[in-house]
Amino acid sequence: MESATKTYSIAIIPGDGIGPEVTSGALTVLAAAQRTFGFSLEFTDYDAGAQHYLRTGELFSAELAQQLRTHDAILFGAMGDPAVEPGILERGFILAMRQAFEQAVNLRPVKLYPGVATPIAGLTPERCDLVIVRENTEGAYVGQGSTIHANTAHTVAVQESVNTRQGITRVVEYAFKLAAARRKKLTLCHKKNILIEAGKLWQEVVDQVGSRYPEVQRDYVHVDAMCFHLPVSPERFDVVVTDNLFGDIITDLGAVIQGGLGVAASANLNLDGSAPSMFEAIHGSAPDIAGKGWANPVGAILSAAMLLAHLGEDQAALAIEAAAVEVLQKLPALAGPDMLMSTKQIADAVAELVTANVRKIESHSVMENLAAVR
Repeated sequence: MESATKTYSIAIIPGDGIGPEVTSGALTVLAAAQRTFGFSLEFTDYDAGAQHYLRTGELFSAELAQQLRTHDAILFGAMGDPAVEPGILERGFILAMRQAFEQAVNLRPVKLYPGVATPIAGLTPERCDLVIVRENTEGAYVGQGSTIHANTAHTVAVQESVNTRQGITRVVEYAFKLAAARRKKLTLCHKKNILIEAGKLWQEVVDQVGSRYPEVQRDYVHVDAMCFHLPVSPERFDVVVTDNLFGDIITDLGAVIQGGLGVAASANLNLDGSAPSMFEAIHGSAPDIAGKGWANPVGAILSAAMLLAHLGEDQAALAIEAAAVEVLQKLPALAGPDMLMSTKQIADAVAELVTANVRKIESHSVMENLAAVR
């Protein structure tokens, strides 16, 4: 008889700095989840990142892309190293993968969990529960630009930002579906009083798509105003849709509000199943603390939970989320040696709670959101 156990193939790219440490922690938790919830994960490690580039000169090669396409999803650590000039790995690997695999949506929840410390005085979990939907393949990150008269007093640098109706429409459509599954409010974040042509196209698409979602309330906020409203009144927002560059910036601010970069998760979603989606904590490689056991693995662990929700393993994803929150609540700090637990100890504690299948997080869990719109 055929086994009813579902098997998923997961590509693992640990990368650089603390990437291998937090990825190892996420794998520990995933191993506990598959034992507890009755599915199977097959992991394949890929050597990529700074050291691989320094040895071989390879970034996101055609051969690697072909191999990664055979997997159901990708779990990514972090990339970056002082030995490699800034921009080479980011553009040559991370952005190249997002574009090659049409990972059109970068999904970043900003959720303050109960009992988790925030630097914003008086902020409560009930007031901070939103999701930022960032366009992920266009804008200023297309990597197009030029420099003339380099290294002279007359140097001119031109950097292009590309916005297409197709690219905007697919991310806005996703954002409206997500808003309809949550609290039915969508906010466009842009700078359309200055970036007039791009802003006009974004607003036009939001209005057109929004007409098919009459139950979803629409709002607009300039990106500079967002940097004020987000820490002061995050309850104003439910689903925020924005362009690539603005999304990159405001989600780092959102991560600080919810407790720090070490607890912030993200998904890079391919929307039509033509290539695997990729899941990663939003922090960088932090080479200054690599190997010390000071990295908080919860961002990577919650990213792994988002991966499972994307694959349809909703209960396992919710259990990981709940377990991670329970461990966070016990930490005296959320980063560095002040956590009083090592990276491995935190991951082991989360895995133990997943095995016990502790409880479910309520209030618009992003794990449930992924299930609603996949």
